[in-house]
Amino acid sequence: MGKADDGGFDPKDFLDIDHLLSDEERDIRATVRSFVTDRVVPHVGDWFETATIPRELPRELGKLGVLGMHLDGYGCAGTSATAYGLACMELEAGDSGVRSMVSVQGSLAMYAIWRWGSEEQKQRWLPGMATGETVGCFGLTEPDAGSDPGAMRTRARRDGADWIIDGRKMWITNGSIADVAVVWAGTDEGVRGFLVPSGTPGFTAPEIRRKLSLRASVTSELVLDGVRVPADAVLPEVSSLRGPLSCLNEARYGIVWGAAGAARTCLETAVRYAGERTAFGKPIAGTQIQQQKLAHMALEVNRATLLALHLGRLKDAGRLRPEQISMGKLGNVNAALDVARTARQILGANGISLEYPVIRHMNNLESVVTYEGTADVHALVIGGALTGVQAFR
Repeated sequence: MGKADDGGFDPKDFLDIDHLLSDEERDIRATVRSFVTDRVVPHVGDWFETATIPRELPRELGKLGVLGMHLDGYGCAGTSATAYGLACMELEAGDSGVRSMVSVQGSLAMYAIWRWGSEEQKQRWLPGMATGETVGCFGLTEPDAGSDPGAMRTRARRDGADWIIDGRKMWITNGSIADVAVVWAGTDEGVRGFLVPSGTPGFTAPEIRRKLSLRASVTSELVLDGVRVPADAVLPEVSSLRGPLSCLNEARYGIVWGAAGAARTCLETAVRYAGERTAFGKPIAGTQIQQQKLAHMALEVNRATLLALHLGRLKDAGRLRPEQISMGKLGNVNAALDVARTARQILGANGISLEYPVIRHMNNLESVVTYEGTADVHALVIGGALTGVQAFR
């Protein structure tokens, strides 16, 4: 993008959002950005094309300190929610799949144990998960129960001191590489969470293939066929949908930031390309129609970043509500999709090449707009808050 002029104006930070961050927040952002620039960007096109992701990446992310970084104790960094959001933004500026790995590990699997687990469960699992030596996944979505988790068919029943779990989960990030799965199941006592080590008899996690989105990410099915776990595998502090829904809110918050990062990369790529691509004797950046596109994209990127930052400040103040997260997720992912699609047009035929990041981000965002609550569901959450009438209940 453009260079700062003599007055200090930097088009890369059009609204001077940096001024709103603390020194520590900027340092954390710089550290994650450097990791993404060095470790992810040079290789992620190949990962996407071959539908692979390095198996050592969780340990590298653990060493970076971003796994469960917003949690306190047990080897976690205990950063602010805003700092965690900035990390998510930089990770997804590289690729949604990398941010998804971090979100599922920290905001779903680790948060479930940290918030609803026993002290023994926390001591057993969280330190290794913070370093990336232990990988977790989160089993809630089912083949016939995506947006309606209350309709889940996975069941757990008592058998003496043990529990027997039967069911299937679908579209589970990290599933095939996970060492432990947080599995939610209906019981006679309500919805309970179970910690299921991957080696447990009856548990399998076949990887889902032939994806055209989130290809640099492991997505799996979880099959539980008479899986027997001991009583101490149950998360003791919750027995309702409040448990998994609280975890989803944590993950959705990270998506609000991540989508802004993906959009920023698309904008930066489009500005750079428009300045280099010549048509009819001059760079296409000098045409009114392309400048109009770029101006709209810059508006959406800056607006999304400001919204994410505002929600981060609310979360750090203990005032962030689920309805506000829904507005952030709905608005920012839709905006990021719009930016990615516009960038794809500016790049012309090159827009579909993995030599550039735009088509990869565009395809990834088609998944991001659906997972952790579809755009339709988040619109209904907002509508319900505005009207006092719940349309889907």
